[in-house]
Amino acid sequence: MPILSLTVNNFRNLQDATIDIHSKEVFFVGENGQGKSNLLEAIYMSSYGNSFKTHAEAEIPRFGTDYFSVKTFFREESGVSHTINITYEGNKTIKKTIVKNGKKLKDRKDMINTIPCVLFCHEDLDFAVGEPERRRFFLDQSLSMYDVMYIDVMRRYKKVLKSRNLLLKEKNYETLNVYDFQLAENGREIIQKRKNTVYQFNRIFSDLFEKITGISGVYIAYEPSWKSTEMSEIIQTLNGKLEMDKALGTTMSGPHRDKVRFMKGSKQFIPSASTGQRRLVSLILRIAQAKYYSEITGKKPVLLMDDVLLELDPDKRQKVTALLPDYEQLFCTFLPGEPYDRYKKTTTKIFNIEGGAWSEQ
Repeated sequence: MPILSLTVNNFRNLQDATIDIHSKEVFFVGENGQGKSNLLEAIYMSSYGNSFKTHAEAEIPRFGTDYFSVKTFFREESGVSHTINITYEGNKTIKKTIVKNGKKLKDRKDMINTIPCVLFCHEDLDFAVGEPERRRFFLDQSLSMYDVMYIDVMRRYKKVLKSRNLLLKEKNYETLNVYDFQLAENGREIIQKRKNTVYQFNRIFSDLFEKITGISGVYIAYEPSWKSTEMSEIIQTLNGKLEMDKALGTTMSGPHRDKVRFMKGSKQFIPSASTGQRRLVSLILRIAQAKYYSEITGKKPVLLMDDVLLELDPDKRQKVTALLPDYEQLFCTFLPGEPYDRYKKTTTKIFNIEGGAWSEQ
């Protein structure tokens, strides 16, 4: 069992205490605003070093404070135990520290594969109906879960892109060709990895979507902004769009402009899909993400499900839960009136959450 206990201090509305979550399935039951999602947020932070609810970590400390900490004790299948300790201080100089097994980490990427989490939440609907940036984020997140080199190449690409855009804004065009080469070099690697990921995802996604909805032939289409990964052709594309880039003061082509669409045959699926079908697209994407991670790494992820079954009818709920991938651990949040008893097993731990405090049923 990976996560044995979670200790929080000044973390949103949660009580300062340790919660024993040593079970394969853990359910948090409570009304909205009581702290269920905050517990998932603390677990997620122990996996990735950041929050899924906010980019502004100053929002996390309990009201009236500027400090929080999260400590997680977990154990690998081999029996080896580990700790992750995250502290944040935001008084005069903002400082966040991540310590794994007593050693301070210099980079969040060093946490990769420590506690691999797949999060299911309401905001995942953006992957179906939101801006193109959200679908690119999903692909990049799927790759970053196991590929440290992809994290590095994305960072290099973003750094070069920022520098190139600054030159365009300042109308300083003399050294653009140097940045064009670096942009092309890193960008084509991103495209190649994204293409492979979408190919592998479709093998899983299309099958799952048909099993749950009965609709066949729905797939993910990846449309790179650059139509080739040959360096000479990418440079040619950048040169061809240079006047537009100069006029707008920004780079109008590259992986940051790639499109990801959901298709059925030759037509886009999302515009004509029902609200329920769009929700299922986002849910099935997460299931596919978990399955893909397991195939690549041979490891089972931790699943965090934040009220995502609430909007599904009973038949779809049953199909979704039946098709969840094999997991190391499952955390779910439920409202008190939901039929969570249907999903529990003999070893499932159920906690009632009220006012940031928890009590085991």
